[in-house]
Amino acid sequence: MTDNSTKRPAPGKLVLSLRNISKHFGAVSALTDIELDVHAGEVVALVGDNGAGKSTLIKVLAGVHQPSSGTITFDGREVTLANPAAALDLGIATVFQDLALCENLDVVANIFLGRELSPVRLDEVSMEMRAWTLLNELSARIPDVRDVVASLSGGQRQTVAIARSLLLDPKLIMLDEPTAALGVAQTAEVLNLIERVRDRGHAVIIISHNMEDVRAVADRIVVLRLGKNNGVFYPDSSNQDLVAAITGATENAVSRRADRRQAQTNA
Repeated sequence: MTDNSTKRPAPGKLVLSLRNISKHFGAVSALTDIELDVHAGEVVALVGDNGAGKSTLIKVLAGVHQPSSGTITFDGREVTLANPAAALDLGIATVFQDLALCENLDVVANIFLGRELSPVRLDEVSMEMRAWTLLNELSARIPDVRDVVASLSGGQRQTVAIARSLLLDPKLIMLDEPTAALGVAQTAEVLNLIERVRDRGHAVIIISHNMEDVRAVADRIVVLRLGKNNGVFYPDSSNQDLVAAITGATENAVSRRADRRQAQTNA
């Protein structure tokens, strides 16, 4: 995997290591020999055009798909992610783009959905206190944990989904397009939330098409193209290099297009 910037020290313990991960659907190769390392306290962005393999890779790590070949090492040992429950038990939490929230239930119920505290009967008080504690630790802007999710903004819903993913204190959190369809203020709120999750020591993987958001929050940017690794970049890498890796165009071709656009703007 090509590294296109100066090497930087890893922020923490190696949490996830993928080696030669491939995934085939019949005759179609969705992933080919993917390699990826993610450390504690680090945000890694997966970027690429549609069909690059980003979502397939996330689903492999979430236990939705099984890799056709390759090895996954998590928290120092080689693992098999047989299903989503197995991934979650190991400490891998995923927030998919649809969030999977129940809009008719309140914030507390959504955070604890399927993990309710009920030694004898449902412990509403303990769950509410835990929800407030978790949201306060994230400096989340949720008016009331008893508000139904349907009444929340897009950014607040994303916050609830992320808080739910943190309930079991996972080592790795994966976020699929966390700022998609959000306004400027809500996007800033979610990006700040991701930084706070990183600062808590979690390893974070995000998928995003928004390069501004990626540059704002990612420590490293991993490009996938046609199901293969196509470079590692950093927030200070040039747009030309990053776009060239994503699109497969040569650097010179990208530069010529940028020059033409600039000339048209100046005309």
